[in-house]
Amino acid sequence: MSVRLKLRDIAFFERPVHFARPFRFGAITINATPQLFVRIEIEVEGRGVAVGASAELLVPKWFDKRPELSPAQTVDGLRRSLQIARGLYLARTGYLTAFDLHAACIGAQVATCAKKNIPALAAAYGPAEIDKAILDALLRAIETSFFDGMAGNIAGIDARLSPDLSERDIRTFLSGRKRLERVAIIRHTVGLDDAVEGEGGVADPRENAGARYFKLKLSGDPAADAARLAQIGKELGRLGHDYKVTLDANEQYADLAALQALMARLDHDAALRPIATRLLYVEQPMPRDITRQSPLGALATRGFIIDEADDSYGAFPAARALGYRGISSKSCKGLYKSIVNATRAAKWSAEGETFFVTGEDLTCQAGLAVQQDLALGAFIGVTHAERNGHHYVDGFGDTPAAEAQAFAAAHPDLYAAAGQGIRLSIHDGDLLTGSLHAAGFATSVHPDWSALRPLEQPKSLQEQLS
Repeated sequence: MSVRLKLRDIAFFERPVHFARPFRFGAITINATPQLFVRIEIEVEGRGVAVGASAELLVPKWFDKRPELSPAQTVDGLRRSLQIARGLYLARTGYLTAFDLHAACIGAQVATCAKKNIPALAAAYGPAEIDKAILDALLRAIETSFFDGMAGNIAGIDARLSPDLSERDIRTFLSGRKRLERVAIIRHTVGLDDAVEGEGGVADPRENAGARYFKLKLSGDPAADAARLAQIGKELGRLGHDYKVTLDANEQYADLAALQALMARLDHDAALRPIATRLLYVEQPMPRDITRQSPLGALATRGFIIDEADDSYGAFPAARALGYRGISSKSCKGLYKSIVNATRAAKWSAEGETFFVTGEDLTCQAGLAVQQDLALGAFIGVTHAERNGHHYVDGFGDTPAAEAQAFAAAHPDLYAAAGQGIRLSIHDGDLLTGSLHAAGFATSVHPDWSALRPLEQPKSLQEQLS
């Protein structure tokens, strides 16, 4: 049963995150970027006041890849998205369900951001982070876990934003969910600058943490990608166990012709057979605008998903019509949209074809971000997910030691002391979810708010150019 609430305050903070190794995807290499933290205070009908939290990296050049913008400008676009969303959410008065708030604000958020030259994917970032923190506060007030609360539809999710579904579709999906005890069989990310061979390479268990799934980044050049995939396939043959792979181009393939060239190599090049025979799907190969204009045709048999093109509630049905079979779940794109899309995949698959939702990580960091995204995947049935935050950042990174220790004490199945600090604890390539079954949104503790700085004010274009 849904519960109603009133918003009392929304506050944003950030903390620098320095990477242990460069992460190159698409056309950018990241060495450092801030992490956002959201603190929400709500009043729950009949239950009093509660505080909730969420966290996510402010990732440059992913939500908005326009070449004329610098990485810093795209991060500022996310900060503006947050500020716009804060104003829209706080303008709603009276008691509403959590999903009422989301549904009432998302359309105005996208429209307002469009007027400020912020694309829809970046526009959704603000509501996505606020919604997670609201849900955390609501679950704490009711003293129930994310898994139990969402199965009972505590947020009041309905079909108003997804008219292709019925209320019964959503209720049936939610009520049937059971927490996966071992989620995220780790899908190890191999970035474009990551080592392939030898020590520190893709087959080194100290790097891949015993992974049986691998996510391989593509550059958009069919010949160069084919050569690199052949090299990776040769190295993965040294693992001593079988494996599966996914490919992610991050919108780098210019058009269908370039994509067809790569797929032809996968179909016919013997050196690529180790990859081709273990390929699960290809993620977001072409730019989002080109994607919407390009039916996959015969390529659809390979299994393609959208990610960056997932910028609205209508994106998955539109992609289905083009031949796509799947869509990614990322809490930074919106947890309610992930749940709606998982409902669609279940409904469409029951009708005879196979559709799926995948778990993809935009460097979710240890603590709130990785726990909430992991719980979302565990709830909707994602059995393996890309997890790369632990790979590109050294444990809890710039988090104060006392805060990291608090998370480790509260979630001992997720974290362990390793060397100089606390890191994600990976069990035979898996992550465990037992401690996420706590009151709140997958966390028993919150960050040390006193150790965070207020969200930086986004610079105007004139300031950035001066």
